[in-house]
Amino acid sequence: MHTIIPIIVLTFTYLALSANLQVSNIVLGFMIAAGILFLLRPKRRPVRWRRLPFATKALFVYVGLLLYNMFRSGIQMARIILHPKLPIKSGIVAIPSGCDSELGRALSAHAISLPPGELFVEMDADGTMYIHSLDVDLTEKQAGAAQEIQGDMFQKIFD
Repeated sequence: MHTIIPIIVLTFTYLALSANLQVSNIVLGFMIAAGILFLLRPKRRPVRWRRLPFATKALFVYVGLLLYNMFRSGIQMARIILHPKLPIKSGIVAIPSGCDSELGRALSAHAISLPPGELFVEMDADGTMYIHSLDVDLTEKQAGAAQEIQGDMFQKIFD
């Protein structure tokens, strides 16, 4: 029973992305969803209701910081592109993820890839993320503050 709901959600997600409601596409979406769950074999985990208030707060903080950083990075990129001398100090920066769980590391890598001017390149086994940035100095300065916030938040939620 615990696999039926994820199969339905994945099937509807597939149908929404494909925008095709033919019977053959619905069957294909169902087969893809079942195949994904067969390969991943998710474990049934109990819901911890006492974490819900903190997880909700963390979600809003995460989305707020993400939107703020995307807006700020967009302005920064426009300033770099429109500058006559094109002041780019590109390079690769190593930043520790600050989280032990794989999901927390994946969310950190995803959040880094969203703003313009920064791109996630690789992650070591110990959780160190390598990021290509157009402004290395600014990325290193901001990474410390973001790491403290994200690391603590993801550590409390996912571990």
